[in-house]
Amino acid sequence: MYARRRRAYFLMMGGCLVLFVSAWAFVRLWSVPAAVAMCVVAMVIPPVAAVVANRRGPEDRWWDDPSGDPKSDEWWDELDGRRRRR
Repeated sequence: MYARRRRAYFLMMGGCLVLFVSAWAFVRLWSVPAAVAMCVVAMVIPPVAAVVANRRGPEDRWWDDPSGDPKSDEWWDELDGRRRRR
C-alpha cells in the first residue's frame, strides 16, 4: 500500500521537474507562453502529489488502531457502533 502511493508521488514529482526544466531549457525558445503554461501545470502538481501520497486507502488500518487507553477505545468503539475489543 505504501509502495504504490510512494511510486505515484515520485512519478508525479518527476513529471513536475521534467515540465519545469524542459519549459525553460528549450520550450521557451519556441514559445514563451507555452513555457509559462507548462510552469503553471508544474506548479499544480506538488499539492496534488502530496494529497495522493497521504490519502488513506481502504486497506489502511492506522486510523482504526487502538490508542492504548481502554476507556477512550471503549468510548470510540461505542461511538462507531462496534463491539468492544477484547
